[in-house]
Amino acid sequence: MKLLFQPGDVQTYSFVVTAQDFAVLNGKLIHPVLSTFALGQALEWSSRQFVDLMLEEGEAGIGTMLLVEHHAPAFEGETVEIQAIFDELKGAELTCHVKAYVGERLVATGRTGQRIVDSAKLHARFNALRKTS
Repeated sequence: MKLLFQPGDVQTYSFVVTAQDFAVLNGKLIHPVLSTFALGQALEWSSRQFVDLMLEEGEAGIGTMLLVEHHAPAFEGETVEIQAIFDELKGAELTCHVKAYVGERLVATGRTGQRIVDSAKLHARFNALRKTS
């Protein structure tokens, strides 16, 4: 693992809300706004950018935590700007706090966790768990 970042460093990510991001459960449209599920994916992706830059050959990143507090809607066609702020690296686990905005409107806050692991060991664990289920 490459140690490239320190607390307070920021990665950003933005996307435009589309109908594919709407709150839909069991095929039923709940609300025509950015869903908490789609928002969670975007928040995790924003912090994953740190991990992708830290990986060395033979390593993989895996999500360990996602906390989403959804504060306001984001509507179709609006651009959501996400900031992932590096909190700490404890061992091989990176944690970030995240914020999502549409302009000045705070859409969400939260936290993410990602662990950097040996890729071969991770896939071996996946395979072992698949065989027991």
